[in-house]
Amino acid sequence: MATTPINGIDSLSASRLDKDKKADKSLGQDAFLELMITQLKNQDPTNPMQNGEFLSQMAQFGTVSGINELQKGFTSLASALQSSQALQASTMVGREVEIESSKLKLVDGANTPFAFELSAPASAVRVTIQDDAGQTVRTIGLGQTAAGTHDLSWDGLDAQGNRLKAGKYSVKVDASIDNEVQAATTLVRAAVESVSLPRNGQQPTLNLAEYGSLNIDAVRRVM
Repeated sequence: MATTPINGIDSLSASRLDKDKKADKSLGQDAFLELMITQLKNQDPTNPMQNGEFLSQMAQFGTVSGINELQKGFTSLASALQSSQALQASTMVGREVEIESSKLKLVDGANTPFAFELSAPASAVRVTIQDDAGQTVRTIGLGQTAAGTHDLSWDGLDAQGNRLKAGKYSVKVDASIDNEVQAATTLVRAAVESVSLPRNGQQPTLNLAEYGSLNIDAVRRVM
C-alpha cells in the first residue's frame, strides 16, 4: 500500500516516530539514529531531505543530548556539594561559630566575646550593652574605626565597674558614617551542640546552644 510522503518522511515512519516519542519522550542516541536511517530509506526520491534539514535534526539531537548531560552534571554536583556541606557541618559539633545576632550570654567569671561589622569607615562608634529588661548597663565609646569586622570582648562589668550577674544580655553598635548614625551588624558566638542532615537536598542545620537552629550558610566564622 502506497503512502503519501510528508516532508521527506512517509506516513508509516511518521506514525512510528510519534509512537516512539509517546513511549519515551527522551530519545537515546541509538533510537535517534535508527529513526534517521528509516527516514532516509523512506524519503521521497523526487524530494529528498536536504543537507540543511539533516544537519538541523542532528544539531537538535546534539542539543537535547547536551542538556541531558548537563542535567546529569548538575545532579552530581549538587550531590557532591551536599556531601561536602554535611562533612563540614559535622566537624563543627563541639565548637563555637560566629553568627549574626544581638543576643549575649554572660557567664560568671568569663568575658563575653562578640564582634561587629562596618560597611564603611566610621568617625565614631558606640557600643551599648543592655540587660534582659532592656536597661542600658554599659556604654563603650570607640573613636575612628575602619570598615570591616572588629572583635571585642565584654568583661561583664557595668558602667560603675560592678560585676553583673550571669544571664541574658544584648549588644547594639551604632556607627557615625558620613555624618549619619547607622546600626552596625553585630556578631556573637554560639556553641554547636549537634547537626541535623535533611534528606530533601536542603542544607545541613546546626543546633546551637541558646540560639536554636540555623542553616550552615548562616555561619560567619568557625572559632
